[in-house]
Amino acid sequence: MHRIRTTVVRLRPIAAPQTAKSQSQARLATVGGALRTFQPMRSYTASVSAEPFLNGTSSNYVEEMYYAWLENPRSVHKSWDIFFRNANAGAPPGAAYQSPPRLGGAALGLANAQAMVGVQPNVEKLVEDHLAVQSLVRAYQVRGHHIAKLDPLDISVVDFDEAPVMVGLKKVEFYGLDESDLDKVFRLPTTTFIGGSESTLPLREIIQRLEMAYCQSIGVEFMFINDLEQCQWIRQKFERPGIMQFTLEEKRTLLARMVRSTRFEEFLQRKWSSEKRFGLEGCESLIPALKTIIDKSSMNGVESIIMGMPHRGRLNVLANVIRKELDQIFCQFDSKLEAADEGSGDVKYHLGMWHRRINRVTDRNITLSLMANPSHLEAVDPVVQGKTKAEQFYCGDTEGNRVMSILLHGDAAFAGQGVVYETFHLSDLPSYTTHGTIHVVVNNQIGFTTDPRVARSSSYPTDVAKVVNAPIFHVNADDPEAVMYVCNVAAEWRATFHKDVVVDLVCYRRNGHNEMDEPMFTQPLMYKQIKKQKGVLQKYAEKLIAEGAVTRQEYEEEIAKYDKICEEAHARSKDEKILHIKHWLDSPWPGFFNMDGQPKSMTSPSTGLTEEELGHIGHIASSVPVEDFTIHGGLSRILKSRAAMVGQRVCDWALGEYMAFGSLLKEGTHIRLSGQDVERGTFSHRHHVLHDQNVDKRICIPMNHIAPNQAPYTVCNSSLSEYGVLGFELGFAMASPNALVLWEAQFGDFHNTAQCIIDQFICPGQAKWVRQNGIVLLLPHGMEGMGPEHSSARPERFLQMCNEDPDAYPKFSAEEFAVRQLYDCNWIIVNCSTPANYFHVLRRQILQPFRKPLIVFTPKSLLRHPDAKSNFDDMLTGTHFQRLIPDSGPVCEKPDGVKRIVFCTGKVYYELTRERKNRGMDNTVAIARIEQLSPFPFDQVKVETDRYPNADLVWCQEEHKNQGYYDYVKPRLRTTVDRTRPVWYAGRGPAAAPATGNKAAHLVELQRFLDTAFNLDAFTGQS
Repeated sequence: MHRIRTTVVRLRPIAAPQTAKSQSQARLATVGGALRTFQPMRSYTASVSAEPFLNGTSSNYVEEMYYAWLENPRSVHKSWDIFFRNANAGAPPGAAYQSPPRLGGAALGLANAQAMVGVQPNVEKLVEDHLAVQSLVRAYQVRGHHIAKLDPLDISVVDFDEAPVMVGLKKVEFYGLDESDLDKVFRLPTTTFIGGSESTLPLREIIQRLEMAYCQSIGVEFMFINDLEQCQWIRQKFERPGIMQFTLEEKRTLLARMVRSTRFEEFLQRKWSSEKRFGLEGCESLIPALKTIIDKSSMNGVESIIMGMPHRGRLNVLANVIRKELDQIFCQFDSKLEAADEGSGDVKYHLGMWHRRINRVTDRNITLSLMANPSHLEAVDPVVQGKTKAEQFYCGDTEGNRVMSILLHGDAAFAGQGVVYETFHLSDLPSYTTHGTIHVVVNNQIGFTTDPRVARSSSYPTDVAKVVNAPIFHVNADDPEAVMYVCNVAAEWRATFHKDVVVDLVCYRRNGHNEMDEPMFTQPLMYKQIKKQKGVLQKYAEKLIAEGAVTRQEYEEEIAKYDKICEEAHARSKDEKILHIKHWLDSPWPGFFNMDGQPKSMTSPSTGLTEEELGHIGHIASSVPVEDFTIHGGLSRILKSRAAMVGQRVCDWALGEYMAFGSLLKEGTHIRLSGQDVERGTFSHRHHVLHDQNVDKRICIPMNHIAPNQAPYTVCNSSLSEYGVLGFELGFAMASPNALVLWEAQFGDFHNTAQCIIDQFICPGQAKWVRQNGIVLLLPHGMEGMGPEHSSARPERFLQMCNEDPDAYPKFSAEEFAVRQLYDCNWIIVNCSTPANYFHVLRRQILQPFRKPLIVFTPKSLLRHPDAKSNFDDMLTGTHFQRLIPDSGPVCEKPDGVKRIVFCTGKVYYELTRERKNRGMDNTVAIARIEQLSPFPFDQVKVETDRYPNADLVWCQEEHKNQGYYDYVKPRLRTTVDRTRPVWYAGRGPAAAPATGNKAAHLVELQRFLDTAFNLDAFTGQS
């Protein structure tokens, strides 16, 4: 037996009756459910060699027994009672032990027993044997899953580094026991519940019960959890004898669910054998697993469940869990079906669904939402969590009792995709927690064609969940009753502790990656075994028939009943000629649109405010609305400068944002701003959360003191994640159109680690899934001479993905030109040059009658630029967002004399105006700012080009020619002037990197393109 030799603890002899009197301080501890009220006293005088049995973990064991004896001598075995009495009488521990009276013999009196202190049997053996049993129990709890019968194919590829598992009847020697000990009775430690109502068991029975608990169809990983209460809870759920008992009704319900799951896939295979459907064959128990989780959660008070999953088994989940109409699913296989709704649609195994129904088990209403998602596995995880958080927020569910999430995963993706880790690390953050998610892994033991041995470094695909102390329940998916039990426990865990839990359904994939794929090319041995494998429904039905739980006739009738339902639905599906994508909507917004799903109006009201509102919000922004709150001295100066600006009726960038947020909150619109360091702002400009300099963690958010009945403002620093956090905020924005949800990148180029969310969800989301979303991305952008990183938010990428035709001038009436453009676009892209315009675009995002993603390239140097300020007049009632800001200087007096009009966007405008002034060219060169890049303001650009008929057209940008806006703007400018005038370029030349790393080179490049912009002969002779 492995022991750590340490200095032993020898108990000072004290008489039990005198204990209470000798204590100056009482200690509380628990012994057998009672409170312990004594202070243990220790004497470190005995050596290890003198008392060999009192060393290592033995001393802890004896000490614990001693405490129990002090409290109640009858609570310990008679032999220990004699031992401690003798020890207290002064006998050394080695001489204090006395054998208990033999059964059937004359009982020795206590006095006689105490007199026989000279007898010294081998007490070390007794103690070590009990400790060995403790170690054996722990070994099963820690490593029993290593030898559990988890793999239906019995070819498990889980790699445990060839570490031996020392459990079982033949391995007891490892713990210092031998076969002669198997029938000895041992007291069970408090860390196991295998005894049920019994406190002692023979070693043979102990091992058999541990084998039943930890080494059958269920393997439990939980001993890494550092919370004793949680570990004890799990032990109870899996160790108590006879705990996995099911009623006849539960077994029949389980069989019926297995029938539906299996026959659904078989029906699709019969009807559409050559179609991809990513069927569930090999893991049919997933359907009863999910239904069990939903039933149990509904029983615990959950009213809404948001689900995310990959494509495998999706149609089956839609049909048998969400209960999508079967004819709506079957008609998706009709190649002649026409799409009727707007958008381009998506393949059937990517679509989502929202459905409210009665749960038949609990007879309670429950709302189920399966999120639509792309092929990018696990990308939907944070989106689901964000939507779940939003629903909890809107219904005041602060503990996750009414709304929860279920995430389904594949084994290869769960181990391989980094967004899984990012999402797990959001699980316990205050502004991101959803109070526990149930993760269900469909563990095919293969990823497409890749063997797990080369797909992950961890033993299990689920090991990533250990980072948040989530228990992991591995279960053989060919044992439906074990699956059902584990799912019940998972739902109870989530309801009890509000923490994540993982159910690992160890199964197989009967077909290839899809139904057209040939898996024998790469996994010949696995698929030879799969071909021999009897289906789980057949195995379970035979088991129940053998038990007498159902008759064969009842089983066959259940199959015939569901087959008839499928056939009738198939017949109805033939009548469907048009595909309504809206029938697959996963996030409806009741009351926001008309009955036909159209906006209630096509007008955009003024986004301005009254003078009084601006003044009031400005006062809040420049004060601390909490008494006895000490702020940093530097922050005091910032607030004073804000107050001064309000007095002068001007605002800078931070104050303009404050005006927009504060006014929307006052109007009842919830605002959520999330991202890295957004509370203060990366550039120390925002300061929406004030920190008391004298009291730790005491904060003040002035924005929540705007008005008595305002909406709440949530501003939260995120984890250092972009992919996970942006996905989360996207999901949050899906839940309601009446909230402004913003994600700010620390620097604009950081969005590229969240590119999947942008490319697969934000850009095409409405086209694919008829799902509008008003999320706002704030991306700091600008060439400041600070190197290639943190300079460019890559506007060219966003502009390239706009759905607008650059060669067609929109045919809208002047009155509705702007709003029609907005309604037809897939997202809005702006680069504002004034705080007022930033203020207006944020307010327009909520006040317009529909929702579109908004991409804002925000400034860095303009945050404190003396010229980048706006007058309150630009923000008053009746004012709007300006898609294009024309030149209002001297060029307006004699437009015919203007030789050049320079179009630009963003920060470069201030460099252009400074250079124009230095050159004295205010009368000959006009500068127009295109504030809204997409949709492109064709109508307003045309007004400017017509105003200066003799001017040549130049696009100027600070970005490199192959980056930035040039390739997007040029064809649109050409279309605006009907290709009658060329469009020239002034800017940096093509480059691989976004910016130079040399400050001097940066300034040379800047001056070079400014020279080009103002050299009226620069393009002479060019065609």
